[in-house]
Formats: sequence, structure tokens, C-alpha cells
Amino acid sequence: MLEEVEHWLTRRSWSVADRPLDRLTVAKAARGSTVSVVLPALNEEETVGEIVSVIRRELMERVRLVDELVVVDSGSTDRTAAVAAAAGARVEHRDAILPRLPALPGKGEVLWRSLLVTSGDIVCFVDADLKRFSADFVSGIVGPLLTDQDVQFVKAMYDRPLYPDPAGPGPGPDLGQGGRVTELVARPLLNLHWPRLAGFVQPLGGEYAARRSLLERLPFPVGYGVELGLLVDALHTAGLDALGQVDVGVRIHRHQDERALGRMAAAIYRTAQLRLSRAHLVRPELTQFERGESGFVPRTHAVDTEERPPVREIAEYPAGRAA
Repeated sequence: MLEEVEHWLTRRSWSVADRPLDRLTVAKAARGSTVSVVLPALNEEETVGEIVSVIRRELMERVRLVDELVVVDSGSTDRTAAVAAAAGARVEHRDAILPRLPALPGKGEVLWRSLLVTSGDIVCFVDADLKRFSADFVSGIVGPLLTDQDVQFVKAMYDRPLYPDPAGPGPGPDLGQGGRVTELVARPLLNLHWPRLAGFVQPLGGEYAARRSLLERLPFPVGYGVELGLLVDALHTAGLDALGQVDVGVRIHRHQDERALGRMAAAIYRTAQLRLSRAHLVRPELTQFERGESGFVPRTHAVDTEERPPVREIAEYPAGRAA
């Protein structure tokens, strides 16, 4: 398994510098591809405008790499929608997309609904809380999809400083401390249960691009587990060689407090748990050993996994108590 991961790393890990913009625009025109960029946003008025402005200026006006730029507002109470629209994005409101299906809270819900209001062959997701944003975050991850037909899903990789400002709290720009849930929860889960994904530097990063033809086949966890869920499901659906990652430098963004990180960790664990069950990797059997004439003999028994609902949910129960 280690050799497979190392082989993948040499073939499917790149730098943004490997594919200059002029090469990407030529490849895009030759293939007739279209690119949609989606920013899921909730109360991000301080950062969303700059991100939209950079993408429009660098990737829609200076070169024609991005065809569609959409901010999906998931119920902001600040000026996120107005700021994004003023900067040049098309703003869609989560609750107005597929209104017959009441929206659930969570980032994954917004990403899933965004597929209904975008049209690009390639869909690129970018978090709306990034600071000092560079267009490399977009061009870097759509690049392999434009130049290599075998690639279907690409994650950004980067350093994540916990304290990007040396004058701020803490020891300064420690580049390895920004991905706490990644290091404490996601990376151990992936290494133990999906070791072929062990080569991803930022498995939970919010910047990734994929072919629509793949995304439309994947389930979307509605909350924090969406990044891990999509990565695992992309592996099982498309295979390891269809996945890649691109180094785009440094990612600076707002960090969550410990309680938010705890909720994120729980959602990620639950997402992994569901996928283990669906893939039948949770073995509902128990093998025990008995000594026989020629040594130990294995005996395998089914483990009871069915459950009855709480008795008060059974219609006959309250009726019987009343009688």
C-alpha cells in the first residue's frame, strides 16, 4: 500500500507553476470545456468581495479561464450577498434553490444545491473566508482537469499557518498548526480505513475541483463531513489514479474555536462511520476459536445488528397502558 501511495504522489501531485495560464486557456479552448467557480458563503462580508474581485479580474477578464462565478449564500445576516454581487458574482440564495425541498443547515447542503444553478463541465469550490486570496487557488486545481482527461477530482494543498501575522498571538507563522481537525481526526481515519488516500496533504481543505460528471454521481453529506465524504466516495467511484492534488502555496483564513472544531470532528467521524458501513467494511461477524483434535478451529458467528425502536413509538404500547 505504501508503494502505491508513493507512486501516486509522484504522478498525481503537482505545483501550480507546472501549468501556466496560457497553457490552460489553450487546453480549455481545445477541449471546449467550461468552468464554474462556486463560493459557499455564510456571513463572509469581510472577505468574499476580494475573492470575487480577484477571480473576475485574473481569470475572467485578463484571461478567459472561468466562465461562471457564483456565490451561494446560505442564510447570511450580514452584507455578504450585496458585497459579492457588487464585486461581480452572481448570487444565489440557498433557500431559493429547489424550494420544494426544505434546506438543511450545513456547508455540504450548499455545495450540493450549487450543482443545480451552475452549468460548467468543471466545478471548482472555494471557501469564502480566505484572506490574501490568490487566483492560483482556482487555476491550480482546475489545471489538471483541463490538461489530463484521466483526472476527475483535484484538491488544493498548502500550508495553513495558525498565526499568519507574526505580531499576533502565539509563536508567529507556524505553518504546520492550522489543520487541527485534519491532523487529529481526518488523517488518522484515512490512514487506518482508506490508506490509499494517505497521500492527500489537505484532505479537508475547502478548495477542490471536479468534473461535473463525477460530482453528480456522489452523495453529499450536508454538513462539515462533506470534504471527507466526497474524497472517499470519489476514490471508490473513480479510482485513485483519477484523483490529484496541487500545491498552491499558503492558505490564510479564519480559524474556528475549540467547540466548533469539536462539532466538525464529530461530523467527520460520523461521515466516515457511515461510509464504512455502506462499504460493508464493518464486519457484522465474530470469529472465535475452539481447540480441536488438530489445533484451534475457527468458528464464525453472525453478530446481532438489528434494533427495535423505543417501545413508546409502537402504537399498541400507549393503548395497552391506557387499558
